[in-house]
Amino acid sequence: MASLSFFSPEQLLTGLGVLSVLWLCLKAAWSLAQGLRIYVLSHVWKGVDVASYGPWAVVTGATAGIGKAYAHELARRGLNVVLISRSLEKLEQVATEIEEQHGRSTKVIQADFTHGLEIYESIQASLQGLEIGILVNNVGHVISKPLCFLDVDNADKCIDDLVHCNMLSTAKMTQIVLPQMVARKKGIIINMSSVLGRRPFPMSIMYSGTKTFDDFFSRALDIEYRPKGIIVQSVLPLFVNTNMTSHYRKFLMSTSETFAHKALNTVGIASRTSGCLSHSFQYLLMNKLFPDWLHLTSLGTWLVHRISNLLMHK
Repeated sequence: MASLSFFSPEQLLTGLGVLSVLWLCLKAAWSLAQGLRIYVLSHVWKGVDVASYGPWAVVTGATAGIGKAYAHELARRGLNVVLISRSLEKLEQVATEIEEQHGRSTKVIQADFTHGLEIYESIQASLQGLEIGILVNNVGHVISKPLCFLDVDNADKCIDDLVHCNMLSTAKMTQIVLPQMVARKKGIIINMSSVLGRRPFPMSIMYSGTKTFDDFFSRALDIEYRPKGIIVQSVLPLFVNTNMTSHYRKFLMSTSETFAHKALNTVGIASRTSGCLSHSFQYLLMNKLFPDWLHLTSLGTWLVHRISNLLMHK
């Protein structure tokens, strides 16, 4: 403390200010460098060779949107693909596309993930004997418009569908596939969360809550199993042009194909990602416009609701 007497209070405050500015500059520079590595350099300097983790990939919700795009992109990168969804006709159509366009083998499994535990014994039996390098837990269920919790039509079924499809599917598919990855000491699990899973979203609380589970589950699982050679990634996109967002205007939306290509480039680089540079910037902007102190208020909820309505087709 004696040495501090050599400095006046003004000098100490000046020094503290300089150190604070330096710290903020270093923090900003580090964030910028991370963003460049994840979203820009990953186009030419990919995190991992996904095909080296095993010959088969499993994709849930694989007949449309992000799931279909991931299935095609994984096949393009050299993997055979197991496609799981509820429509057998659409499954066979996507399987034919992949085989013809990419020359890879496919396997289809018909399953409705809004159902409960009864579907997983059949899925596990169908996957038996396959060396699965990548699991993409993509299947999801959403309410088409913002509503208060009790205003949802057929609330019992809605709650069951959201929990089964968005949460149970992630945990059970991981439980089925993870053991053989651990045995081989390599594997990749990609869990599709959402920007709505980053914090509470009034008017979409069930969807937001289930996607928070997907994000938290992924981040904790990555810590548990990364020492065993397993990569777990949580993907939190904003709007992607899919059937689930067909009622929204296409402004600022990525195509599912572009999104899947860019997001797969980040595997092995980022364990938690918005998926692409555009979505990362949009999330940062959203955070600045709607910080928690505003977002979690009646005014913030009203503003989000109004903006959502403006983005929707009339």
